[in-house]
Amino acid sequence: MWVADNWKDYEVLDTSAGEKLESWGGYLLVRPDPQVIWDTPKVNRGWKKMNGHYHRSAKGGGEWEFFDLPEQWSINYNMKIGETLTFNLKPFSFKHTGLFPEQAVNWDWCSSIIKEAIDKKTCNKEGDNRPRVLNLFAYTGGATLSAAAAGARVTHVDASKGMVTWAKENAVSSGLAEAPIRWIVDDCVKFVEREIRRGNKYDGIIMDPPSYGRGPKGEIWKIEESVFPFMKLCSRLLSDTPLFFLINSYTTGLQSAVLTYMLSTILKSRGGSVEASEIGLPVKDTGLVLPCGASGRWSH
Repeated sequence: MWVADNWKDYEVLDTSAGEKLESWGGYLLVRPDPQVIWDTPKVNRGWKKMNGHYHRSAKGGGEWEFFDLPEQWSINYNMKIGETLTFNLKPFSFKHTGLFPEQAVNWDWCSSIIKEAIDKKTCNKEGDNRPRVLNLFAYTGGATLSAAAAGARVTHVDASKGMVTWAKENAVSSGLAEAPIRWIVDDCVKFVEREIRRGNKYDGIIMDPPSYGRGPKGEIWKIEESVFPFMKLCSRLLSDTPLFFLINSYTTGLQSAVLTYMLSTILKSRGGSVEASEIGLPVKDTGLVLPCGASGRWSH
């Protein structure tokens, strides 16, 4: 398992009975987690001193209950390449805070590849040796900012205008307001199709597709039906000197072995290597690791 164990401002303190107790920059949140099927004693005092609790409804969805929690605050992540990212947090619909901290393990992987390519001058795009990276379903920009901090030119694509605005705010907070990032509000499939017609190429591709979603014009995305043809489509955007292809999955049917199979099939002619694994977060009180989905990685 790939474990995001480099956080200082975020921590999973305990898990029990379908919920996890987390510290986000000192603020304690209790949120539901479908992986937590065990019922263990809630010894940590944070369970009774939380700042926010998301209550799931039996009818679907749910709502937040707040106890002395600001509308917005920020936390930092110190990347392994030496850069620091700052994320603005604000609890909103369906238990989210605007950040998936387990993805830090992938931010470090991508950024190290980008930095190494720049140092070795193995990419030569637009005369400045900066790899071009495409981040699809890019949410609030964690992967975008990590790639930009490493020196890449990044195209950030998400169908939600609100998420793209939030990502821009995170870029400003991270000192990356002037970084070469293209911010695109669009359906990811339609954007990729246009990029193919334009002849644009990328050295790295990152995608974090939802299990189910709708584009800005009502386009329907069902991951089991759509992800493989979409990955094939995206592979046509890879440059002649590609660095990596990363896909994340929170869908239980897309386990790491499935991600390995798809990447190996699609990128077989490119050479390189494929690996996939569950990703997770350490749990302070138990010393165990909370599983948080899976990731598949191809690198040249």
